[in-house]
Amino acid sequence: MPHVTVVEGSAENPVYQVGGKSFVFFRTPRPDAVDPESGEKYPDVVVFWVPSESDKLALVQDPDSPFFTTKHFDGHLSVLLRTSRVGELTIQELTEVVQDAWLSRASPTRARKWLAENSA
Repeated sequence: MPHVTVVEGSAENPVYQVGGKSFVFFRTPRPDAVDPESGEKYPDVVVFWVPSESDKLALVQDPDSPFFTTKHFDGHLSVLLRTSRVGELTIQELTEVVQDAWLSRASPTRARKWLAENSA
């Protein structure tokens, strides 16, 4: 995606930004995302911005989906994915999630330009 920069988060975790706005970041282990059996914090959570609440619900409502959310992210236009489950997605699905994340955070001008150049 164009105009992307990668900055380090507080724990040196990668944060992908467009125009200074995060759209994908690797989250540090937090108490709201834990293994239900062991209680251990997930060490491999990635956050993706989504365009709308309906997009978020479409990704997280199926219990078999690798995407999830937590109460911490209620009202936040993002979904979570453990890197250990990324293999459950096709390349096309992952590409779409990253593109949608970028589009949801890019400036309207950048988004329009990218869409015009990449529409089939």
